[in-house]
Amino acid sequence: MTGAVEVALLVATLFCVLANAAEVAGKAVRARFVVQNSAEVGVAARWIPYLALLEGAGVAGLVAGLFGLRTVGLAAALGLVLFFVGAVAVHIRAGVLHNIAFPAGFLASAVAAAGYFAWAAG
Repeated sequence: MTGAVEVALLVATLFCVLANAAEVAGKAVRARFVVQNSAEVGVAARWIPYLALLEGAGVAGLVAGLFGLRTVGLAAALGLVLFFVGAVAVHIRAGVLHNIAFPAGFLASAVAAAGYFAWAAG
């Protein structure tokens, strides 16, 4: 049973890396969906590069964690948890609930990544 949980958390962590990397790429090129969503929830477009930088740091930290720097991976996962708690809160504050599943899904994958690194470190 323990092996299955670890594999599931690893798969979720890999998903977290890939999904966040894709999101960072979307922010980097100011993809239309990123700009539209930011405007809809009341986040100024000038913040997009900074958000991409924070999220990209999280991705880099997760990758470092997968290559053996478990503490860095855990810190990065916890940073992404905070990042997406903020994203969910911004959606709720703005009353934009039609697409809240996206930041909530990213939050869930970050929680799973934190679980993986906490599990692997222990």
